[in-house]
Amino acid sequence: MKLIRYKNNPILSPNPKNSWESFVTTNPGAWYDPDEGQVKMLYRAAGEDEEHVIRFGLAVSQNGYDFQRVSDRPVFGPSADGFDAGCVEDPRIVKMGSYYYITYAARFYPPGKYWLVAGKPQKWKNSPSEFPYAVRENATATGLAITRDFKTWIRAGRMTHPLVDDRDVILFPEKIGGKFVMLHRPMDWTGPQYGTTDPAMWISFSEDLLVWSESTLLAKAEYDWEYKIGGNTPPIRTRHGWLTLYHAVGEDRYYRLGAFLLDLNDPSKLTHRTRDWILQPEEPFETQGCYDGGGVVFPCGKVVIKDTLFVYYGAADKYIGLATCKLNDLLDYLLKCPV
Repeated sequence: MKLIRYKNNPILSPNPKNSWESFVTTNPGAWYDPDEGQVKMLYRAAGEDEEHVIRFGLAVSQNGYDFQRVSDRPVFGPSADGFDAGCVEDPRIVKMGSYYYITYAARFYPPGKYWLVAGKPQKWKNSPSEFPYAVRENATATGLAITRDFKTWIRAGRMTHPLVDDRDVILFPEKIGGKFVMLHRPMDWTGPQYGTTDPAMWISFSEDLLVWSESTLLAKAEYDWEYKIGGNTPPIRTRHGWLTLYHAVGEDRYYRLGAFLLDLNDPSKLTHRTRDWILQPEEPFETQGCYDGGGVVFPCGKVVIKDTLFVYYGAADKYIGLATCKLNDLLDYLLKCPV
């Protein structure tokens, strides 16, 4: 079972007319509302500045394939002086009631041209040892933004612990057992006390979207194409369980995709998992971009239109691609892969 690439990929590329998105358009979150008949795509964008400040642009589509930018300006960007003053990255979108809830990765300072220094973001030079860890190390945090229209925003605050580099934070689109649920990937939770030697996926429950304490190890690397893993897309409720996609970085530094099914009533129970990848970097736009270690396919959003699953993915940290499959085909394949 493999996802099928759209023949007209990439579906979104850097736009030289706008300086803030002239170098990068990638890692898109997406949401489809059948009542509106429109896919909203929030994408990560950056220009050619040395600091590599990262913002969000917005594009929309009526058919899921062809997207139009809605503005020549970003719709959301770093704050003036907060935990997310350096960049906002990798949006994941869910809708509850009339509001969209977007989780996003952030840093105190812009990451700089990380692809030129083995993927390491820049730090503030000569920061005193007394500085908090997150400021001193420019570690990744995850923030929460709330909006009704992608024009007016509530910057709700930081969701993750300030002593943990925690990203790939994804909310479920509804409460389960009266609690909010999120997936996340704390980079430092490794070792015997955590039950995993490499960064893995965790699941947490809470009664408030900014306070998370009940955490359980959900999944770790199992197969030869996996080294560290993290969640990608908000789960979709299906009759067989919560369907979500995850990425695995292999020893060859390629980012590949797999899929999970989680129990509908207790999503801390992983019931089915693909044993082989369903999408890997192969095309030039997936292997030649900002990421030059191997290749990247990295979705932050997927939607279902009629019976087709649309997976919107970042490619090589620079472009946006689309891959599809019949939803039931993926579910049937997963049901053959019980954990």
